[in-house]
Amino acid sequence: MKRLAILGGGSWGTALAVVLAPRFEKVRLWFHEPEVAATAARTRENSIFLPDILLAANIEPDSRLEYVLREADIVLGVMPSHAARAVYEAAQPHVPPGTPIVSATKGLDSSTLLRMSEVIEEVFGAAVPVGVISGPSFAREVANGKPTALVCGSRDAKLVAAIQERFSGNTLRVYGSPDPVGVELGGALKNVIAIAAGICDGLDLGHNAVAALITRGLAEISRLAVACGARSETLAGLAGMGDLVLTCTGDMSRNRQVGLKLASGALLDSILASTASVAEGVRTAALAMQLAERHGVDMPITAEMQAIMKRERAPQEAISRLMSRALRDELPGGRNST
Repeated sequence: MKRLAILGGGSWGTALAVVLAPRFEKVRLWFHEPEVAATAARTRENSIFLPDILLAANIEPDSRLEYVLREADIVLGVMPSHAARAVYEAAQPHVPPGTPIVSATKGLDSSTLLRMSEVIEEVFGAAVPVGVISGPSFAREVANGKPTALVCGSRDAKLVAAIQERFSGNTLRVYGSPDPVGVELGGALKNVIAIAAGICDGLDLGHNAVAALITRGLAEISRLAVACGARSETLAGLAGMGDLVLTCTGDMSRNRQVGLKLASGALLDSILASTASVAEGVRTAALAMQLAERHGVDMPITAEMQAIMKRERAPQEAISRLMSRALRDELPGGRNST
């Protein structure tokens, strides 16, 4: 693996290009917008999504999919979830046969509720090696060389080992997992809980409330993930609890920022229009509710967040509804334990 193709020139894709550049001879970074790619190539900086971070000499920004994918030894998908299927379909004719594809996108396909790895398998066929990467990781900290641990999930043990060996270094440590379902769903669903955490902080509800929210948020994420075939222990790891804590408490969390602004009375449309970055939790909330209904899983926090974003509920009313739910046992198997 000498040549890495990264599909997605946002903050996360750029950060991964920066941290992985020392491990590859060539890193080609695909941008959707030709003008943004041209500017990044000229200035050696992604001034829109990750300013003030230098792109190494072996990072090559470009907007031509066929060029970025030419002779790639591995493809890393880091595009927003709503664009993933279209990008993969456009990329498919240009990906060398048998090339591993790894998804670092944290979201679900809006038309099918499929995970990103399932979208890849639909587009490229089941024979293509597919993996997923997730975990607690703010893009700027990764790009600045702050210590970060991620997890790579795949049913292909050889691919997991190869990604661990090639991606790990002095500032990035990659653990392995045979559970891509848990890794992906943990990374996608935690974004919704982060919006709720931002609302709690915006309403000044205190540390107790946020701690309870994180804990009960993990419980409903785990219920849905396990119903979809994940292993419960995966949700106690980096892609579950680790990423959830980071996204719910860190000021760089886009989803938490959405919650803070919702608590202040801002309208969702204006919040989303004010930034070029994507807050995946906004879209994921509705998709998670559809997935939960399909599997008969109760997700009260996610349901209230969806109601707030649809302007069916005020933030304070949603909190009151969560606090006044019927009393239950905490652990699974007890009385009304959901």
